[in-house]
Order: sequence, then structure tokens, then C-alpha cells
Amino acid sequence: MSAYEKAASLRFDRIDFAYPGEGKPAVRDISFDVRPGELMVLVGPSGCGKSTLLRIAAGLILPDDGRLFVDEEDTVALPPEKRRIGWVPQNYALFEHLNVADNVGFGLKMQKTPTTERARRVAEMLELCRIEELSKRPVRALSGGQRQRVAIARALAVRPRVLLLDEPLAALDPQLRIALRADLKELLRESGVTSLFVTHDQSEALALADKVLVLRKGEIEQIGAPEELWNSPANEFVAEFLNNSVIVSGKALDGRTVEFAGSFRCRTARDVPSGREVRLALRKENFEISPDGSHARVTACEYGGGLYQAKARLDNGTCLPVSSREELAVGAAILVAVKKGVEVTVVGAYE
Repeated sequence: MSAYEKAASLRFDRIDFAYPGEGKPAVRDISFDVRPGELMVLVGPSGCGKSTLLRIAAGLILPDDGRLFVDEEDTVALPPEKRRIGWVPQNYALFEHLNVADNVGFGLKMQKTPTTERARRVAEMLELCRIEELSKRPVRALSGGQRQRVAIARALAVRPRVLLLDEPLAALDPQLRIALRADLKELLRESGVTSLFVTHDQSEALALADKVLVLRKGEIEQIGAPEELWNSPANEFVAEFLNNSVIVSGKALDGRTVEFAGSFRCRTARDVPSGREVRLALRKENFEISPDGSHARVTACEYGGGLYQAKARLDNGTCLPVSSREELAVGAAILVAVKKGVEVTVVGAYE
């Protein structure tokens, strides 16, 4: 492995923390594991505790209770410089008066790494992050994407056991952000480093993560692979937050068929006992405008790139998401149907 000697595990064990003067904890009873080499993404609304957990991992703040293990070593009592944990802040915090190579080698210089070894590791990181040609360029002349790479190269150069990334794409414009997502994921895979990544962007979390951890009000709502959270959200908050679902009640007619919103019927993504009342997460890709559909009126419509995303209210008051190739006027009457072959998502457990 080029970035470090051995991938480390990371374990939060019943972590509690409250900021002085705050009436409630910022995080409460947080426990989860990050496997060696895994990319874990923390996601949730503002104030849910994402950055607090990152700061605890880095040693910038100490928990009120609980322990933090890196490779089964309790690091709570260790100062930040002894933890061998890399940090990539949101604004990258590069030194404007230094060129790219000197920025990448700064941590090694502070560690008094011999000059020859420092030069070798800087060259290694420049190659890994694909910025060799920028070696002598001043950082003030770099684009946002190039700055991000320099910040990651600098963090990896000191061979951290764990890499922490605090919204590293947030400073980029939306188009560049999407373009760099896959690139960043590939870079972290190539480095092999265990990574804890914070974002408020749901699509970013699903696209990047080996595992996603959803936080709300300082507590864990669900943790799992992106596909697991998408297909089996633990509760309505996760379903609504991750994919902007509309939550409705339904009833199972048999093992894989449910009825909801009056006359709508469709298959479910997993078996449900007959007669069971369930909550369903409905997504815009589940519905279409069809001459065989039910009467509804458009309540909202906006362009989503290739398709218009709308919401339509049925005669019984239920609001459904629907996509359309044509713009729909608010108040227009339309006919909405479930797309053929669609399987809707059941929210939470029903056993």
C-alpha cells in the first residue's frame, strides 16, 4: 500500500459529547465500526453531529463519555499528533505561500522526516493523486479540484492510520462536485486508507460510501450499505431524507402486493404478511402520467435535468411524486398511474 503500512480499523464505543452551555448533547451513545480500508460516509441534516464525531476522532475535542479505538487501541487519551489520523478540512487549509510539493511535504517536514525520504514520499503522493505536473505550481494558481487533491495528498503523505474528510466537495460548484465524486472515490480506493467522510449531500453519500451512517439529533438512525438504506430504510426519516420519498400507508393483499392511496396496487420489494398495515416510501420514478391512471392535480413542478419532477394530489388528498417529459402547470388535471414492473419500498420492520 502506498499511503501507509496497514489499513486500520476505527471503532466508536458509546460516545457522548455536549458543547459547554448547550442544553442537549451534540452526540449521544454513538457506537459503530469502520473496517480496515472501508469508506464510511456520515450524512444527516445540519446540527446532527457529523462534524462533532469527526472532531472527536481527530482529537480536537474529547468526548464526555465513551471510547475511541484505532486498531483496538483506545486513543481518547492521545493528543492529536500522536493518533496518526489525517484530516482534510472543508476549506483544505493549504499554505498559500508554498507550492504544491511543499504543501504535500509540510507534515513530513514537521515530523523531521529525512530530506531524501520526504522527497520520495511527496513524489509518491503526487503520483497517487495525479498532480505530478503541478509540483512547482503555487497553490493560489490552482482550481478547486486541484486544491482538493493537494489537501488529500498532504494528509496521506504522513501515512495516517485513518483519513477524515469534512465535506471536501462542499466548496466546489455543483457540476464540478458531481464530476469529481467518482474521481475522489477511486483515489481513496487506490490509497487503501480507512476513511471517514462527512457530507450533507444524500446523493454524494450513496455514490461514495461502502457504508452510510445516517444521523439525526446526535443519534444513529441507520447504518448499512447504500443499497440497504435505499431498499430497506429503517424508518420514515431515513426514507424521506435519503431519497425525498413520499410516505403513505398501505395494506398487504398477499406476500408481494400492496394497496395504497385508494385504488393503487403494486408489488413490494420484499415479502409482507397478508393483511399487514405497512408504511411505503413512494418515489418519483414509481409513477407516470397515463390515460389509465387516477385523477390528480399538479401541486408543484420543477425541471430536474431531462425530466420534470412534479407532485400531484389525488381526489382523496394523497400527494404522489411523478416525473414527466413535459412541463406541467400547477393546478393542471392529470392522470397518474404506477409504472409497470415497479416495486415500492416498505419502510422499517413489520414483524
